[in-house]
Amino acid sequence: MAANTAFVIVGASLAGAKAAQTLREEGFDGPLVLVGEESERPYERPPLSKGYLLGKDERETVYVHPHQWYAEHDVDLRLGTTVTTIDPAGHAVTLADGSRIAYAKLLLTTGSSPRRLAVPGADLDGVLYLRRLADSDRIKESFASASRIVVIGAGWIGLETAAAARAAGVEVTVLEMAELPLLRALGRAVAQIFADLHTDHGVDLRFGAQVAEITGAGGRANGVLLADGSRIAADAVIVGVGIMPNTQLADAAGLEVDNGIRVDAHLRSSHPDIYAAGDVANAFHPLLGRHIRVEHWANAVNQPQTAAKAMLGQDVAYDRVPYFFTDQYDLGMEYTGYVEPGGYDQVIFRGRRDTREFIAFWLTEGRLLAGMNVNVWDVTDPIRALVTSGQPVDPARLADPDVSLSDLLDRPGPVK
Repeated sequence: MAANTAFVIVGASLAGAKAAQTLREEGFDGPLVLVGEESERPYERPPLSKGYLLGKDERETVYVHPHQWYAEHDVDLRLGTTVTTIDPAGHAVTLADGSRIAYAKLLLTTGSSPRRLAVPGADLDGVLYLRRLADSDRIKESFASASRIVVIGAGWIGLETAAAARAAGVEVTVLEMAELPLLRALGRAVAQIFADLHTDHGVDLRFGAQVAEITGAGGRANGVLLADGSRIAADAVIVGVGIMPNTQLADAAGLEVDNGIRVDAHLRSSHPDIYAAGDVANAFHPLLGRHIRVEHWANAVNQPQTAAKAMLGQDVAYDRVPYFFTDQYDLGMEYTGYVEPGGYDQVIFRGRRDTREFIAFWLTEGRLLAGMNVNVWDVTDPIRALVTSGQPVDPARLADPDVSLSDLLDRPGPVK
């Protein structure tokens, strides 16, 4: 391969695949290499804790593209391949076998990895994490054989996994250090709704729980010992205590790293020919006026499209408002916007919390920061418009279901 002609993408993830797709759609006809450590071709992660884990979605539905797409679009897809170093000065990456690939532009879509639990017994068989397709397969297998599981961590992954386990008829105990699930992300009022949801479906929620040890017999986990001396028996233990961006390559290459690879609004790193997108990117957001790192599906779908266009020299910036969704039991939710933990002064509800059909709004100084619609549909676009407008909203009208959200958009303008 000729030097300095190829575009190389490290990370055969959803973000990596979307970047490759965009490069071809935008007319890039040069050599294009997509390198991934996993043996699976790029796939989407939400089904791993939702439809695929529940057994509703077939395996083939999780993949970003059909197998033949990569050859048809002349994408050199290298699976089961590890990039060991980046040489920014030499414009090349080195693979585990010692070979090098020269690049003109490099995109890092290396994603993130589960935060590991640092307690005795954490390496026992039956201690499971959910990040990769094979992880979802193992957890699904555990549901088929287990009668009781413990989930450590009441974040999105922990709660979705708990819901899937209950759907499979497994007894579930969820352990969470905080007072409520999702407390930092959603605040007390909304977090309580998710606590009640799981309690209503038979989940044993235990808050203020500190895990001291994962107990086992014969090399396999059989329970969780808490700091207060109590023990919860389990046939499997699922750990969901957060993720960490995979910045090792970038760090070793001397790129600026700060809670992810620090990039500008064009998703360009501290080296002008290296870009980053997806979970690993801590990107400057023009509307928010600050760097944020977003760990959700919509970001992995949309952000690499901007990165690809920027790599081609287009004057683009990534300014989409963060969006994510969850499905748990009979609750479907979409969240649009961005709020720092505690970075709001008011939460307003529209609709009925008791029947879990409502929209929650987070505001500061009268401006809408984010909205979360629960079992209420087709409101994402007006919520996004209200967030991006930066205009003050009337709390009383915002709470009134008879007032169209679109009617609140009377003075569009940039976020101040």
